[in-house]
Amino acid sequence: MSAVESTLLKRSVTSSPTTIVPYIVVDNFPQLGLLTSLRFLEWVNDNPEGVISLPTGKTPEHFIKWTNHFIHNWDDEKLEKIRKDNGLTIQKKPELNGIHFVQIDEFYPISPKQHNSFYNYVQEYYIKGFGLNYDRGLFINCDEIPTENSQPLDKIFPESRVDLSLRFRAPESKEEEDQQQTIYMVDQWCSDYENNIEDKGGIGFFLGGVGPDGHIAFNVRGSDHNSTTRLMGTNFETQAAAATDLGGIEISKNRLVITIGLSTITANKDATAIIIAAGAAKAKIIKSSLECEPDNQYPATVLHRLKGSRFYLTRGAASQLSDSISRVYNDEDWSNEKTQRLFLQTAQKLNTFGPRLRVPDISANGFNIPGLDKNTLQNVIDDFKQKIEKGLTVIENETFLHTGPHHDDIMLGFLPYIIHLIRSPKNKHYFANMTSGFTSVTNAYIREVILQTKSFIKNNRIQMIEYPDFFDTGFALKMDKDVYHYLDRIAANNLEGKSRGLSHRVVRALTDIYGIKNKTELNHKIEDILTYLDRCYDGEKNIPEIQKLKGMIREFEEELVWAHYGVQVKDVRHLRLGFYSGDIFTEEPEQKRDVEPILNLLRELEPTVISLALDPEGSGPDTHYKVLQAIAEAVRQWGKETDLSKLKIWGYRNVWYRFDPAEADIIVPVSINSMAMLRDTFLNCYLSQKNASFPSYKLDGPFCDLTQKIWVEQHQEMEMVLGKDFWYQNDHPRLRATHGLVFLKELTASEFMNEARRLEKSMEGQV
Repeated sequence: MSAVESTLLKRSVTSSPTTIVPYIVVDNFPQLGLLTSLRFLEWVNDNPEGVISLPTGKTPEHFIKWTNHFIHNWDDEKLEKIRKDNGLTIQKKPELNGIHFVQIDEFYPISPKQHNSFYNYVQEYYIKGFGLNYDRGLFINCDEIPTENSQPLDKIFPESRVDLSLRFRAPESKEEEDQQQTIYMVDQWCSDYENNIEDKGGIGFFLGGVGPDGHIAFNVRGSDHNSTTRLMGTNFETQAAAATDLGGIEISKNRLVITIGLSTITANKDATAIIIAAGAAKAKIIKSSLECEPDNQYPATVLHRLKGSRFYLTRGAASQLSDSISRVYNDEDWSNEKTQRLFLQTAQKLNTFGPRLRVPDISANGFNIPGLDKNTLQNVIDDFKQKIEKGLTVIENETFLHTGPHHDDIMLGFLPYIIHLIRSPKNKHYFANMTSGFTSVTNAYIREVILQTKSFIKNNRIQMIEYPDFFDTGFALKMDKDVYHYLDRIAANNLEGKSRGLSHRVVRALTDIYGIKNKTELNHKIEDILTYLDRCYDGEKNIPEIQKLKGMIREFEEELVWAHYGVQVKDVRHLRLGFYSGDIFTEEPEQKRDVEPILNLLRELEPTVISLALDPEGSGPDTHYKVLQAIAEAVRQWGKETDLSKLKIWGYRNVWYRFDPAEADIIVPVSINSMAMLRDTFLNCYLSQKNASFPSYKLDGPFCDLTQKIWVEQHQEMEMVLGKDFWYQNDHPRLRATHGLVFLKELTASEFMNEARRLEKSMEGQV
């Protein structure tokens, strides 16, 4: 191992990995970036004219930030200390202008001028950002890949659809003849690209993430380990992951990719190849990638070929590795949580309900549980029952501040619990969305809404714009009435009425954003917006005014959700924190811009319970952990002004990241009725999300359906622990009606701030 890796391996939770490919475990996603940056600079120092291939997308965010920080501030004393403390002892800054760069992959077809093309990404963050020599690079520039008769790509492939069956069948038109010849030319270009990499001696330093299906570059599950650079299609998991880049799953499903092959990555037997992965969601594929024999189902197993292969992982990503399990259960520092985990794992392994487990069943796992006896097993069952009892307990006289990084996070996190809590008039409930969420609204959707609004105005169906004071003050009034009328139309199953209700809010938003003074200006602005949207390519970053319009539509959707349960518009707050900008990498939260609005909200509302998305590894969307940091800092500052000893923090998780049952402190029963309420509310209110343009790789459908699936799976886990008869024969009607479960983790203010502080330290370089 290198000096950097040896230093950090000593601190890794698994200091002696037993897998063929070694791995290093750190606490969270930002730490992966620091570790990878240090190792990269170490390699560049030893190979000043080497060949590198670096990833695109969100995966390398902290790697890029740390590398830029080191490159541009090499002599800073604090950074020098960070480097030395982590094993990078070189004095002179590594020279990068002699490095050869190989682009890993690209969508096809896509214009290199688009900001969401990987070519553009590479030029921005690596060639310009790191100061690499463009002339020493190999790039996948679709404009430079030959086409039949040198025709433009959009003429060869209308709507960017490429039919690879033309490789094997006869074309049926002149258009298909040109497409077929172009595909053949792309295939030849890919072969030439592969040869050019070989001429450079092969890739010497490869860095990549691992996709939800295990893909490396765009080598999806099932790819041949001897594959080379090629044009290919992708699977759903990969399409879902690419949806954000391309402006929706509708586009990514129809877009092909050019990717280097698995053989390309491993051709240089002296190569250093690093895979980074964060979060428990990646744990299963990481286990398969590291512990299985080479297998086409797990593309990363190809790295078994290289002595220089490494995996850099967070604790969550490493959690299912045999080493990790052994370390956790053989650690002398035992806890009830470990006993609960082992109990459930044994029940699942033996397919035996918890009440039927015996001491020898647990002991057979080979782990030494202190004082293990039949009372231990009963205590586990009782502990889980207490968690469920806590989820059934009626809570009153509390002030709740429910926070969400994006719209729909709170609902998808624990709506069934909120439904019960909100019924008591002795509780106060406030909802705060930290960002405007505009990136989740497609251009196609906003265009459809604007066209509807234009039609309603033309047919005199938006009557409020006829009021003399509307464009002066009226547009900002009666927001509750908008919401109430919309819900009336839901109740009446009046689809046109719902559309009109949305258009009313859109007109208010347009008047607010653009300072519109009359009906004529409104019509002109609508035409301007339609013209602008027609010029945009899919996935393009919008101008600020369109971002705000999209965000205000999402805000209206959120108000509709909570109005279902009697919450007034004034109690649904929209903070629009400024770090959320729509860029590939969002900024870190700042005191005045991002923390103070939350602090002011805490001062105003004085909550006794704060709910938030708890993602301590920073492994979900980056907005989640940045919001977590901002909330933690606001709570810390609030604590200087008020007593926080009784403040409770409820951490929830949703479609991105879930709790292990042993981690949960509150287990909330979910009935089929609650699931129906979730789905009905989601599909009636989150109209911009109804078609799931940005789905999870776990399900090709709306998030409400995935949430229900998770709740059901969590209930199935508890069926194994407690037995099915605990549920259907229970004296409590809510438990007899239970077919899903929500898990929550309860923290004190100090526990929460300590959790957030660990993440903050990693972002400051304290591995």
